[in-house]
Amino acid sequence: MIGNQAEKLEELVASSAPKRSKKTRFIAITSGKGGVGKSTISSNLAYVLSQSGLNVGIFDADIGLANLDVMFNVKIKKNILHVLKGEATVSDILIPITRNLILIPGESGDEILKYSNMALFERFMEEAQVLDKLDVMIIDTGAGIGEHIQMFLNAADDVIVVTVPDPAAITDAYATIKTIATLRNDISVIMNQVKNQKEADAVFGKIQKVAHANIRVDLDLKLIGKINNDDKVSTAVKQRALFCVTHSSSQPHKDIVFIANNIAKKLERNVLVASQESGLTGLFKRLMEHF
Repeated sequence: MIGNQAEKLEELVASSAPKRSKKTRFIAITSGKGGVGKSTISSNLAYVLSQSGLNVGIFDADIGLANLDVMFNVKIKKNILHVLKGEATVSDILIPITRNLILIPGESGDEILKYSNMALFERFMEEAQVLDKLDVMIIDTGAGIGEHIQMFLNAADDVIVVTVPDPAAITDAYATIKTIATLRNDISVIMNQVKNQKEADAVFGKIQKVAHANIRVDLDLKLIGKINNDDKVSTAVKQRALFCVTHSSSQPHKDIVFIANNIAKKLERNVLVASQESGLTGLFKRLMEHF
């Protein structure tokens, strides 16, 4: 049933959308356990990317623990599940954060597919084209390696695992990397709450060494950046503010800018592709392909 829907969905997207469009790069940010700063990083990274002139969407795909509304200090009335149930339009649920940044309140996994009849998806796909101009979509997933999380990791162009230099967090991050390695060969890591670059490199080096020895020697595991431990970050979170806004001269802000620049380099290498790779239309097409 789902497979048949996916085929019809692919035909719908191919036939109804313009032939050429800007490609949206989908970046899933995940972690092995909660409390390592994943959503804080996702929200600040999305903001910094948007400030560089890119059109950015951030999709809250953390079932049961969605908290990006807190990070951005906004109120959410309806999410993407309401759209799929026919209770709202895509435009109804979008929350503009800045001129180039839009929050997409979302549910994920089986909750979405429960309402995946073709009539609703046809309307959804037409409405979702309002987001086809996105250069990048950050997907803030839940922590761990549940089935609905793996669905988003499968659909993403890039997967970033966030961890901290804590033995339990490192163990969970390694377990997450091991699972992701069954889906893809390229995985990026952000070391959060470190003392300095030296500590980030040392901890990552240990993870990389164990991964190459026990998962696969050709695993493309990269450290995409680190974020220094700084009280300014936790202060901003308590104030429901982005530390990149409230403490723009801090080291954590510089660290996020470094990570954003690494991502922007990948975007620069993208060329125009079929428009079904754009926005929510492209994301849902990819998600359906895995069922």
